[in-house]
This record gives sequence, structure tokens and C-alpha cells, in this order.
Amino acid sequence: MASEGAGAEKRPAQQRTGLILSLLVMAQFAVVVDFSIVQIALPTIRAELAMSLGDLQWIVSAYGLTFAGLLLLSGRLSDIYGRKRLFLIGLLIFWLSSLAAGLATSEQVLIAARVVQGIGAAMASATCLALIVRIFGPLGRLNQALGIFTAVSSAGFSAGLVLGGVLTEALGWRWIFFVNVPIGIVATVLSARYLPDPAGDRSSGRSLDVPGALSVTGGLMLLVYGLSEVGNGDTSAGTYLVFLLSVVALAAFIGIEHRSAAPLMPLSFLRRRTVFFANATALLTFATSTAMVFLLTAYLQVLLAYTPLYAALAIIPGALVYFILGGFGAPRLVRRFGARPVLVVAMACLAVGVLSFSRISLTSEYLAVVLPALLLASVGGALSATASNIAALGGAERGEEGVASGLINTSRQIGGPIGLAVAVSVIGLVTHGAGVTAAGGEVLTALRYAFITTAFFAAFAMVCSLFLKGKPRSTPVGTSQTPPPQSPR
Repeated sequence: MASEGAGAEKRPAQQRTGLILSLLVMAQFAVVVDFSIVQIALPTIRAELAMSLGDLQWIVSAYGLTFAGLLLLSGRLSDIYGRKRLFLIGLLIFWLSSLAAGLATSEQVLIAARVVQGIGAAMASATCLALIVRIFGPLGRLNQALGIFTAVSSAGFSAGLVLGGVLTEALGWRWIFFVNVPIGIVATVLSARYLPDPAGDRSSGRSLDVPGALSVTGGLMLLVYGLSEVGNGDTSAGTYLVFLLSVVALAAFIGIEHRSAAPLMPLSFLRRRTVFFANATALLTFATSTAMVFLLTAYLQVLLAYTPLYAALAIIPGALVYFILGGFGAPRLVRRFGARPVLVVAMACLAVGVLSFSRISLTSEYLAVVLPALLLASVGGALSATASNIAALGGAERGEEGVASGLINTSRQIGGPIGLAVAVSVIGLVTHGAGVTAAGGEVLTALRYAFITTAFFAAFAMVCSLFLKGKPRSTPVGTSQTPPPQSPR
């Protein structure tokens, strides 16, 4: 009888944690979808709002860079004011700004709305991963929860492409933003009701590193702006000045963090070997994946004349690989072999897959050229997404969940705009600033060079993954065992 009673008590607890994970995954899904859903619609938006290729990338980069630059500050805010509170505020900002983006009538209003979306996404996403670590770590289910979280996040990136194609063709590009509104409202209402907010989840300190957040966000935006100007064919002294200001801002960020009593990103934390190389690998992986999807979308729609819907359907096999392998296969492989060998193999697959796209032509068959490259690259991306998460969080001690989750999310979001900006710059240099409006043969050559350049990101990530040390610890961060296991350095 006692065991039956214990089982009855255990079932509601399991149901509650399942609901909590579903809510967090739903919110993260919306945030990730919003990064990728616009990519299929970019050619349509460019035509309607008369935007250049260099300006067009800011629809993606304005969101990604604001998201990346404010993740660490959002993680610190959640430590001080409570993760549930910040999560709800972030969701509210996110879906309201999505509504504004859908109603935008000019590129300036659209990009401004994307900036605000990035703020809301940073607040919600930074708390998502930290809540998962805090809730599921003590239950011994962290790797399982991370696998599901990463699988849905990875599938969300690809699903956003498919959904973007369907909505753009059926209802118009504005609906790629309107779709976030009902999802955001449901997630906000349910999270307010069911998410826990333990009192011990807050820090007694009240110090915020606002100068650090502003300097890193400003430095990254200047860097991407400089790269986009090169892509538009501008190599004047003004462009070089932008690069110089970017270096100054990022150097100031490092100086601020070194002197701050409550740094946004503790440099001592980043100096840990596992933490540093796991984040470097994640950054380069996302740079590769984002650029690859952008280039593939341009190839399918501009040169092969695919409609947005057909271009989206062409990417579905990659989405399935991300969901199945990233969510269910990768956690098991990391448990058995450790993060390092999994990441090395993943980066090799990603590099070779992206490099295979350099074989494209004006008459390439999808089944013979595009699909094999897409599947191989997706295997690498799916394995890396989960393995780098586990490795990065495995380098954190108890109480460091916020900074660890904020840092790995920041690395990914920084990588996307940088990879995209480099790809656009290569296209601009090869086409002498004409971009995808150049002659078909010239655009094809530019895309080939851009794919080759993008493959170098993955190759560099493979080198970084070789420096990871050993297997991830068997006891996940956030468990209640004492003494805490020694984190890998």
C-alpha cells in the first residue's frame, strides 16, 4: 500500500515536470522559429520593400545580434529578479513586437521591430535553459531534458523555414510574424500559472553590468554592419572605420569584464578549457548552419526558380535529421563516447556537407546534388547542437547555471549573424556589389565561393572540438549530490 501511495504521488510530479518542460520547449521553439522563419521570405520582402541584399540581412541580423548581446545580461537579471518573472516579461515583449513586425510598412520599422523582438527573445531564452538545468538537474534527467530541448530547438530552426514557405505563399510574408502572437499568448498564460519560482532561485546581489551588455552588443553590430558594407561593395575609409570602432567596442567589453565587480561574463569562467572550446564550437557551428541555409535558399529560389513553398519543402529532410538525431541519438552518443569524439565527427560531417554544395550548377538535380549535401550537413549540425550544449553546461558548477546557459546561447546567436554577414560579403565581392541581381552565372560562382568559405567555419570548429577534455561528468550540473563533482577545465 505504501508503495502504491508513493507511486501515486510520483505520477503528478512527473506530469508537472512534463508540463513545465513542454512550456519551456514551446517558448524556445517560438524564439528559434522566429530566427529562421524569415529566411524563406527574404526574397519576397526584398521585392516588396525594395531592399538591397546587404540591407536585407539586417532582418535576420538585427534580431540575432540583439538576442545575442543581451542574453548574458538577461541571465544576470534572472538571477537577481527571478527566472519566472523575466521569462514572462520576455514572452510578452516577444509576441507584442512580432505583431509590430507584421504590421510594418517600411524596412526601418521592420528592422526596429526585429530589434525589440531580439530583446524579448533574449529574456525568454536565457531563462529557459537555466530553468531546465535547475529543475531537471536534481532529478538526474538533465541530459534527457537537454536532448529534447535541443531537438525541438534544432527542429524549430528547420521548421521555421518550412513554415515560412507555407505562410509566405499562402497568406503573405507578414504572417511569418503574426503566427508568433497566438503561440506567445498561450505560452505566457500557461507559464504564469504553472512555472515554479522558488525563492532560492534569486541572488542577493543587485549589480548589473549594463556597460558590458552595451559594449558587446554595439561591437558585434558594428562588425556585422562593416561586413555588410563590404558585401555592398563599399571598401571606403568609412567602412574600415566601422571595423576599427567594432574592435574598440569589443576590447572595451573585455576591459569592463576584467574590472567589473559583477561581470556579465566572468573571464575566469570562460578560461576553463571545456567551457571555452564548447562555446567556440557552438559559435562556429551556428555560423556555418545559418550561412548554409541562407545560401541554399538563395540558390533554390533565385537560380532554380523554386517558389517559397517548394524551397521550404526541399529542406524538410534536414529538419527531420535535426529532430530525430539531435533529440534522441546525440544524447546517447555523448553518454557513451563523450562530447569530444561526437563533436569531431559532427564537425567533419558539417564541413564536408557544406563543401559539397560547391558542386551546384544551374541544372543540378535535387536528389543527386542538393539532398546528399543537406543530409550530411544536417547530421553534423544535429550532433553538434546537443553535444556542445552538454559539454558547455558540464563545465559549470552548481550556482553557475545562469551564466553557463547564457553563454552557450550567446555563442550560438553571435555565430549566426557573423556567418551570414561573411557569406553576404563573399557574394558582394564576387558580384561587385550586385548580389543576387547579377547574371545567373555570376551569382552561381558567388554562391560556390560562399559555400566554400562557410565550410571553413565548420573545419575550424572541428579543430576547436579536439581541445575539449575527456567525457562530460556523469553527474549533471544542478544535482544535489555533495560534494559537487569537479568540473572539467
